[in-house]
Amino acid sequence: MSFFNKLFGKKEKESLDAGLNKTKENFLTKITKAIAGKSVVDEDVLDELEEALLTADVGVDTTIAIINRIEQKVKQNKYFGTEELHEILQKEIQEVLVEHEDDTYKNFEVDTTKKPYVILVVGVNGVGKTTTIGKLAYNYKKAGYNVLLGAADTFRAAAVDQLTIWSERVGVPIVKQKMGSDPSAVAFDTVQSAVAKGSDVVIIDTAGRLHNKIHLMDELSKIKRVIQKILPNGPDEVMLVLDGSTGQNAIEQAKQFTAVTPVNSLTITKLDGTAKGGVVLAIAHQFKIPVKFIGVGEKMEDLLIFDRKEFVASLFNINK
Repeated sequence: MSFFNKLFGKKEKESLDAGLNKTKENFLTKITKAIAGKSVVDEDVLDELEEALLTADVGVDTTIAIINRIEQKVKQNKYFGTEELHEILQKEIQEVLVEHEDDTYKNFEVDTTKKPYVILVVGVNGVGKTTTIGKLAYNYKKAGYNVLLGAADTFRAAAVDQLTIWSERVGVPIVKQKMGSDPSAVAFDTVQSAVAKGSDVVIIDTAGRLHNKIHLMDELSKIKRVIQKILPNGPDEVMLVLDGSTGQNAIEQAKQFTAVTPVNSLTITKLDGTAKGGVVLAIAHQFKIPVKFIGVGEKMEDLLIFDRKEFVASLFNINK
């Protein structure tokens, strides 16, 4: 698959910069305030910088890690000037996150030795789960894969309807049953159909309820078991979708979901509508799970592969 060999082209950069505009305005305004009238980085500057990071929802743990690194720089160089702060801060944020870098996700590609490659998508209602599935289908199809959708969120009538609309819009088939059907039966039919058709990628939607953790765990476990009747090692990926505009609530949702089911990839949506896009950094730093995609707009092309260096670079250039 050579279509997406280049991770970030001009269009991707423009989408990322535009999608993070509110976060950048908030973030850079705070940083400018922190260094205004200062010739060196002192305790007051660090306090203001800490506030800027927290306001952008970078999170307490990640903020402390970043501030500690900068404090070490200040100790090493007594005359560390504020004009260097943007460059140093950008570097330190990247270094804090580099231990969680994952080179697996660099484009819209899947492991072709696993056919079909099955993605189980989880997340609470309202986070943009169904929209994310539609965008995923679009991008995987554009990359040359045969994609099949499974509408296993059978408890919410609108979920099946919305996914059907997306399947028609993208031009990929969908497996669905009537509302109230057993979600695991839909998942089984979807995977069985994918094997019969020779589909490359299967994306299965699941119910977004979290009020009853035991029920959720049981339901997801059942879906996995029926998938494994056909594909013993399936699903290949359990993707948790989080709403970035909810800030720290997204972190709480991640905690709750990862407590009841194994999750091996994250997608963070709605970053274009919030000034708290720093939550992406908090989630990437706190959880040992790769952030795979971020949503920065309504268009199908606005689901971007998450690259920490590009993300941090965008935060520091509001006019880019």
